[in-house]
Amino acid sequence: MLKQKPNRYLLAAAGLGISLAMAMPVYARNYSASDCEYRAERAARNTTGAVGGAVGGAVGGAAVGAIVSRNSRRGARKGAGIGAVVGGTSGAVRRSSTYRRVYDDCMAGRLR
Repeated sequence: MLKQKPNRYLLAAAGLGISLAMAMPVYARNYSASDCEYRAERAARNTTGAVGGAVGGAVGGAAVGAIVSRNSRRGARKGAGIGAVVGGTSGAVRRSSTYRRVYDDCMAGRLR
């Protein structure tokens, strides 16, 4: 009896198929809207938000106002007020965009 040689092309094709199947990206399961809302709210809570932005802006504005102004006390007050408004606004926008980005990524199945 003659021994059959193994079909190398068949083995190569099977090996290639298995390796491609293992290399495919794993997609997340479809999360519900409430699951994605929870994830987005948790991510937004980890940002500074309006209050944190206002505090940081007030400190920075007070420092710049005290340095730039002739009357350092008056300049620090003005700078703190302006910095608080700008910092609070940017913190609120940052929190909102973080929430929106995480929610949209979750609903699309792109989880981080």
